[in-house]
Amino acid sequence: MARLLFCALILSANSVSFAAETTATILRVLPTKIVLGGLNREQQIVVTAISQDGQQFDVTHRCQIASDDPVICVCDGTRLQGRTDGETSVRIRFESLEQTIPVKVAGYGEYPPVHFRRDVIPLLSKTGCNNGGCHGKAAGQNGFKLSVFGFDAVADLNAMVKEGRGRRLFHANPKNSLLLLKATGQTPHGGGQRIRPDSPDYLLIAEWIKQGTPWGDDDAPQVARIEIEPHERILRMRDELQILVTAVYEDGARRDVTSAAAYLSNAETVAKADEQGHVQTGNFPGEAAITINYMGQVAATKIIVPLNMTAKSVNAPTTNRIDELVVAKLEKMGISQSPLSDDATFLRRLYLDTIGTLPSATEVRRFITSPDPEKREQKIESVLKRPEFTDYWTLKLADVLLADSNKLGERGAYEFHQWLRTQIATNRPYNEWVRELITASGYSNKYGPVNFYRAMDKPEEMAKAISQAFLGIRLDCAQCHHHPFDRWGQEDFFGMAGFFNGLERRDVIGSGQLVFHKGHTPSKMPLTGEAVKTRALGQLPFADLDQGDPRIKLADWVTSPENPWFARLLANRLWKSFLGRGLVEPEDDLRSTNPSTNEALLAHLTEQVIEAEFDMKSIIRLILNSRTYQLSSDSTETNAGDRQNFSHYFVRRMPAEVLLDAISQVAGSAERFPGMPPGTRSIQLWDNRLPSYFLDTFGRSQRSSPCECGKSSSPTMAQALHLMNAPEIESKIGDKNGRIVKLVSTDLSRDHLIDELCLTAIGRPPRQTERKVAERLFSMQPPKQAAEDFLWTLLNSYDFLFIK
Repeated sequence: MARLLFCALILSANSVSFAAETTATILRVLPTKIVLGGLNREQQIVVTAISQDGQQFDVTHRCQIASDDPVICVCDGTRLQGRTDGETSVRIRFESLEQTIPVKVAGYGEYPPVHFRRDVIPLLSKTGCNNGGCHGKAAGQNGFKLSVFGFDAVADLNAMVKEGRGRRLFHANPKNSLLLLKATGQTPHGGGQRIRPDSPDYLLIAEWIKQGTPWGDDDAPQVARIEIEPHERILRMRDELQILVTAVYEDGARRDVTSAAAYLSNAETVAKADEQGHVQTGNFPGEAAITINYMGQVAATKIIVPLNMTAKSVNAPTTNRIDELVVAKLEKMGISQSPLSDDATFLRRLYLDTIGTLPSATEVRRFITSPDPEKREQKIESVLKRPEFTDYWTLKLADVLLADSNKLGERGAYEFHQWLRTQIATNRPYNEWVRELITASGYSNKYGPVNFYRAMDKPEEMAKAISQAFLGIRLDCAQCHHHPFDRWGQEDFFGMAGFFNGLERRDVIGSGQLVFHKGHTPSKMPLTGEAVKTRALGQLPFADLDQGDPRIKLADWVTSPENPWFARLLANRLWKSFLGRGLVEPEDDLRSTNPSTNEALLAHLTEQVIEAEFDMKSIIRLILNSRTYQLSSDSTETNAGDRQNFSHYFVRRMPAEVLLDAISQVAGSAERFPGMPPGTRSIQLWDNRLPSYFLDTFGRSQRSSPCECGKSSSPTMAQALHLMNAPEIESKIGDKNGRIVKLVSTDLSRDHLIDELCLTAIGRPPRQTERKVAERLFSMQPPKQAAEDFLWTLLNSYDFLFIK
């Protein structure tokens, strides 16, 4: 808490000093001319001040905005509203600077025809009426049901106009319509007030009711795109920014939709936006992407909040291009870099991250005493050749690829696991074995990869799994409606699902299934029954899909070096495996509105994946040899709050399987798994359902989703109690054939015994604190009991449980 308060004080002082030193020399106002009328009855104004050194800062909410003729238009805060037709101007003043913007109001007196899908649906989305927590949920809310995010506009129109005996709308007097009375809070409403009675939103709904609640002209121009300003901005902490969102229609017409759009931040502690597009930054540096959605059109504004906008160069040493790109970003953010980790810390981290195994005491002692300047590079090479590398990475891939014995059966899960082991053991290029997996056909008890398709029952599930596991695209939302934060809609989803229509699973006498594709059949839209052309995401339909297995064409496209997502996802996954956080987070959510925290670095890693011809070990080697990976986890004064820029190593708890193996290794007592050979380690298990209270408590993956999200690494009270009290751990420590009995039976001195336990458990010699605890225990108890208690203390320590 003290560190957090100190950091906040630093940030506060930093922000104030910047504000005091900045002087505006240029004032830039958007839009440069304003036309009001028709549906565009108000206009958001954005004002940017530019300092002499080129820094830009938003002053929209700190300047004076006034109309030269309030009869024609008036200012409501930072928004300009028309009143009657005519021409005038609006004056914007900030400090000594002033700008005059011409204003034209035309066709204001008569409200234009309202289009339900184009005008009313966006309003329902913005106010949250049709989201999954309100009237958009499956059962609706209090008898009123809308489609989620307005994906079925026809049904929504019927729900509002015809259902409930038409009592929701009162055409003779729109202001007395139940819809408006509830939305404005004039009548009790569980959702509270959603719009103000004097707002343009209220006027839009009232006019729609007054016009007879029309559907609207189907030939009316639709939204072609949205334009946002700014696309990117560097802000101070506790600063603000006004976003301007303009809808551009198919006929070229433009309309300010800033107050009609929906906003979502992917890092609210850094920056968040309200429903008017007003962004406010917090007390912490970092990056945030503000996603803007209007009528299925999605864009994002990137907000960068440095710790110190006038920071000097980081001047950190670099070993490869990764380090250069990380340091460049740290300089931009004004964040310092932690020093290099010591040898003992590096070795333990390397083993746990790469092979899920602790180094032995002998390995630690030899490494930290070696004077060889290239010992880290040499150790990386030796670790990549260890058999445990195959064990650990097979486990990690099996978690993502749904190798669940509950669905596949024991034989199916075993064959799938063995096939994955072979791909890792032979270092087969990632694109080659993924292509084989996607196109797999055969008998599940003999050909492992076909079991991937046995974990999913429907083509829709396969489309989602392939997209998320190999492209980093989450299509779940697009199955029912247009994705709220990406470009994918139902046609994209069912176009992708079409590749898997016709995939058959025939039971084989005895056990297992025969999996094969009997031929292509297009998917159909669930509501209309209309056929959807089978196509890959963002691609035109493939030709000749009726000739053979359509998955072959899909696999060729997915694994192609030209695919914009395939190599990028692999690069991001590998980076997260070793650095603890993806450059894009979540690591398998590569949408345009979820940008990377270091796009140059992710682009470089993606390029390296392609140049290495998808050799996973080559990219792992590159990451492990970077100084960035080898940094200390201890933070500096300026990088303590950094969670995005890799200024220091990200500490995390050992995964469940790795932790159980580590306890067994330290205690010298192997875990016994039912039906498995003696000495089998957790990272070698092919059956994720083998009974293990420890693995369940510490969050092993249930393999129900094609992502790493099924594995939990968050500490819990149950975990802490288990480590302190579990009889299973006590029996390991006290095992008559275990490490303690063997050490105590030797002629090792007390100091050497303490050294051995610390080197084995926490990968380093004991510090003064550990030595004092041990000496106290040995002075009070017999050697065996003291050694057991000391080892139990080490197993419950931060230094043992966490990779740091």
